[in-house]
Amino acid sequence: MTLSFKIAGRISKPVSEVFEAVVNPDPLSHYFTTGGADARLTAGVTVYWSFAEFPGQFPVKVDRVEKDSLIVLRWAAQESGEVSSTGELPEPAGYDTTVTMTFDTLDDGRTLVTISEEGWRETAGGLKASYGNCEGWTQMLCSLKAFLEHRINLREGFYG
Repeated sequence: MTLSFKIAGRISKPVSEVFEAVVNPDPLSHYFTTGGADARLTAGVTVYWSFAEFPGQFPVKVDRVEKDSLIVLRWAAQESGEVSSTGELPEPAGYDTTVTMTFDTLDDGRTLVTISEEGWRETAGGLKASYGNCEGWTQMLCSLKAFLEHRINLREGFYG
């Protein structure tokens, strides 16, 4: 069994606007990385994402970026346990998972965003972590839609 998932959603904005809202740290920090993103997603760099509800920074290794089309990144797998009651994350598992985002223009002008993640070890911890990340990326996609279409930040107040 390969541990992976794929989610998708449609956003009523042109692909260039949707793509820019993901690669640009300013809008990304307003709807997803609520503790900030330190740089633009550019192939070959490592950027740091922070989330107000979790302490610390997450290094995000950017492998590929194709304007208005594709983003491929890697980050540390988390599979060694639950988030603590204080929001502290468990130690990384010592390997990375790969996240692939595609952006497609639909006939009606909307953008289809597809996000997949793969690469967890086939362990109980890997399975649990994959479910957690699927939840997180689903929330990211919903937050992106709400922010771009209505300027609403769905994550504000969600965690505490």
